[in-house]
Amino acid sequence: MENQPRDATAAVPAKRRLLVTGASGFLGWHLCRAAQATWRVEGTYHQNTPPLPGVTLHTVDFTDLDALKPWLEELAPDAIIHTAALSQPNRCEQDPHLSYQLNVEATRLLAQFCGSRHLPFAFTSTDQVFDGQAAPYSEDSVPSPISVYGRHKVEAEALVQALHPAAVICRLPLLYGPPSPTAECFLQGFVRTLKAGQPLHLFTDEFRTPAYVEDVAAGLLFALENTAGLLHLGGPDRLSRYDFGLRMAATFGLDQNLILPGKQADVAMPAPRPADVSSNSQRAFGLGYRPRSVLAGLSASAER
Repeated sequence: MENQPRDATAAVPAKRRLLVTGASGFLGWHLCRAAQATWRVEGTYHQNTPPLPGVTLHTVDFTDLDALKPWLEELAPDAIIHTAALSQPNRCEQDPHLSYQLNVEATRLLAQFCGSRHLPFAFTSTDQVFDGQAAPYSEDSVPSPISVYGRHKVEAEALVQALHPAAVICRLPLLYGPPSPTAECFLQGFVRTLKAGQPLHLFTDEFRTPAYVEDVAAGLLFALENTAGLLHLGGPDRLSRYDFGLRMAATFGLDQNLILPGKQADVAMPAPRPADVSSNSQRAFGLGYRPRSVLAGLSASAER
């Protein structure tokens, strides 16, 4: 039989549709950009329209669950990564009702939607589900939250596990990297303070395993389709906020002498802060998750 000419366009399968909630957020924006290589991306935002060429954007209020369900049914995504949240612990402590609506009830609805349709679902949780007294924490560690934010994330995790056992729950560390057009991380504030010649007080007794945002985005996209259950996506380095600041100053060519050591007890805040929630992310490392070192991540941030 003679070879027949093929329609090149017919040979290319249509990209599946990935819904990323929180596209205007720091992580969500970077995630949408990364996902476009393999997905047709739909993103949600609430107030600030994120510049995301190639992404279809939707204004969504995650406190209006009555409107959310029919909207999801009409959109009919093939998978969802849920990053939208009230993620500032102090705000959650001050407004627990709003925290519950956004962090628990919205997650419940999304987990139900994906679970009933057997769709891939990734939920972004936090290292704040632990009390900071028994680090490093692995997926086998028992949650012990000390803040409203941590308690609500634990409740949301349990709902996801019950409603969609095949979903993946990714506990994220402190994220840093270049800002999005609509959201910064703590790094930009640190840099502005030092550039202004102002002192920067950072805790010597609060330890984290920070991760570069683009590495976490890649980890989420991999986890969405390749694993289930709990997964920690921490970075490879455990260090205090003070030590992070010193490395940041050195990398950005700023004055390290302006970084002053402090203690958690020196600053009164609405939400209690765990002392050490550094993550053991060996399970993710074994799956191929390769977050760069803090020095490499800071260098990449300084170049952007």
